[in-house]
Formats: sequence, structure tokens, C-alpha cells
Amino acid sequence: MLYAIVATDVANSLEARMAARPAHLERLQQLKAEGRIVLAGPNPAIDSNDPGAAGFSGSLIVAEFESLNAAQAWADADPYVAAGVYASVSVKPFKQVLP
Repeated sequence: MLYAIVATDVANSLEARMAARPAHLERLQQLKAEGRIVLAGPNPAIDSNDPGAAGFSGSLIVAEFESLNAAQAWADADPYVAAGVYASVSVKPFKQVLP
């Protein structure tokens, strides 16, 4: 089943986010290689694809997991969590309707 992982960054997270980014992306690439990821990306803190120093306000990942518990465990192990980038992370079942 698909699950939406919605994370909200702490204030001024850009430096910690950039430091943990390679490990974060490595985990996403693994999901991609397994054919389990639908989409993933950050939320720019301003209305721009390249927010520069404004940074990001959070992230969204939609991917396939065995269960809600498995999705939560995966989210809890994210390098951004360990680095203190995220203030909160919500994991919910997701039903894709479109496309």
C-alpha cells in the first residue's frame, strides 16, 4: 500500500538539511531502485523552485510499504530526523486516484 510521509522542518533548518542530504537521498534512491517510490521532494520556504537561503519548510514522500508500521519505521530512521531537520513527521495511508 502507498503511504504519505509529510514532514515539517524546524526553523532555520537549511544547514542541517544540507549536511544530512546525501544520506537522505541515498535512502530515497534505494526506494526508487526497488520501484516503490511515487514521488518525493521538499517544500520550498518561499514561492520559488530555488529558494536559496530561505531554505525549505518540509518534505513530502509518497511510497509503497508493507504496512503503516513499516512506513513509520522507515520515516523514523530518516537522516533528517537524526539531524534535527524535522520538527514533526506524519505518516498516513495514501490512496492514489490520479494519474
